[in-house]
Amino acid sequence: MAEIKVPELAESITEGTIAQWVKKVGDRVEKGEFIVELETDKVNAEIISEEAGILTQITAAEGDTVLVGQVIAIVEAGEGAAPAPAPQVTAAPAPAQEEPKAAPAAPAPVQVVEESSERVVASPAARKLAREKGIDLASISPVDPQGRVRVQDVAAHGIAPVATPAAPEAPKATVAVDESRVTVEKMSRRRQTIAKRLLEVRQSTAMLTTFNEIDMTNVMALRSRKKDQFFESTGSRLGFMSFFTKAVVAALKKYPYVNAQISGDEMHLNNFFDIGVAVSTEEGLVVPVVRDADRKNFSEIEDTIAGLAAKARDKKLGLNDLSGGSFTITNGGVFGSLMSTPIMNGTQAGILGMHTIQKRPVAVNGEVEIRPMMYVALSYDHRIIDGKDSVGFLKTVKELIENPEDLLLNS
Repeated sequence: MAEIKVPELAESITEGTIAQWVKKVGDRVEKGEFIVELETDKVNAEIISEEAGILTQITAAEGDTVLVGQVIAIVEAGEGAAPAPAPQVTAAPAPAQEEPKAAPAAPAPVQVVEESSERVVASPAARKLAREKGIDLASISPVDPQGRVRVQDVAAHGIAPVATPAAPEAPKATVAVDESRVTVEKMSRRRQTIAKRLLEVRQSTAMLTTFNEIDMTNVMALRSRKKDQFFESTGSRLGFMSFFTKAVVAALKKYPYVNAQISGDEMHLNNFFDIGVAVSTEEGLVVPVVRDADRKNFSEIEDTIAGLAAKARDKKLGLNDLSGGSFTITNGGVFGSLMSTPIMNGTQAGILGMHTIQKRPVAVNGEVEIRPMMYVALSYDHRIIDGKDSVGFLKTVKELIENPEDLLLNS
C-alpha cells in the first residue's frame, strides 16, 4: 500500500486546494503517473503516484483545502491490487440483498456521497464522518455562509430537533442574491492570495506614486528600422519590454535604494537585478522573474519574457520562476490603460507601470507637434526611497527610452 501525500513544495507553502483528480477510485495507476492537480498560492503542482497499482481510496475531493503531508489517496501496490476493488464493489451490495433491513444503510449512502461529493464543498474530516454515518453531504445545511460543510454540520445533522430550525436560516445568507440577476463565483485560491497580498502591501508600506511621460518617437523609429534585422540575426522579435528592462536596470544601478527592501530595522540593498514582469492569465496576475537582467542582451531578455509568458498561460510556471525578484515592471498599456497606480509586489520597494501609447500634441522646440506619448508611473515605498530618488529614477528611465541608442551602446 502506498499513501499519496501533499508534498512539500516550498517553505512558504503550507496548504493547497485540490484542483482536479485525473484518476478515480478503481483506476490503475503507474509509478510516476500524474493523478491529481494541486492549486497553491503560487503555482499549480502535479502530484504523482510513487507506486504502481490500483487507486483504492480518495480522502480529499476537488475544492478541499489540504495541508502539506496530508494523505489524500491510497494506492494498493502490486499485481494483486488490480482485482481488489472488484470484490469490494460486489461484496457490499451482496449483503444488502441478503439482509435488506440492515445492510442498505451502509452501501446506499456511499454511492450517493460519491455522486454528490463533486458538487458539495466540504472538509476532508466532514467527508469522512459523513461516509461513516452514511449521510449524503448534499442533504446537510452548513452553518458556513459560503456553504462549506464542516464536521460540526455533519454531527448536528443526525439530531432532528437541531437540524430542523437551522434549515430556514441557511437561505437567509443567499436571500439577498437574486440568482436570475447575480452570478456568484467562489474565488480561486490564487485570486484569494492575490487579494490578500495586495491588501498587505497597502497596509504595511508607505506606498507613493510618481508619474512622468515618455516621448516614444525615437524608440519606435529604432524598433521599426531594426526589427527585421534583429529577427533575422537572433530569431527573436524586438519589443518594447527589452528596452524598458534595460532602462530599468540602468536606473536601478544609479538609484540603488529603489532596488532594495526592508527587513525589520534593516535595509537590504540588492546587488542583483532580477526583474519581475507581470503577466496576465485567466486565473489572475502572475509575476515571473527575468534573472540577472543586467547580464542579458536584448535578444535574451525578449526570449526569456516570451518563454515565461508561455509557461504562465500553460500553467507550467515553477516556484523558481516566481520567487526572488528585486523590482517589477507591469504593462497595463496592452489592455489600453492610459494611466494607473500600480501596487508593489511582495517585499519589493518599487514597481514601474507602463501604459498605452497615445498620440498627443506636445511642445517640441517651441512648436506644437503630435507625438506618440506614454505615461509611466513608479510606485515606491517611501520609508526607504525619498522623493528625489524616485523622481530621478523615473527621469532616468525616460531619458534612456527617449535616447535608445544609449541603451544599445551600454548593452
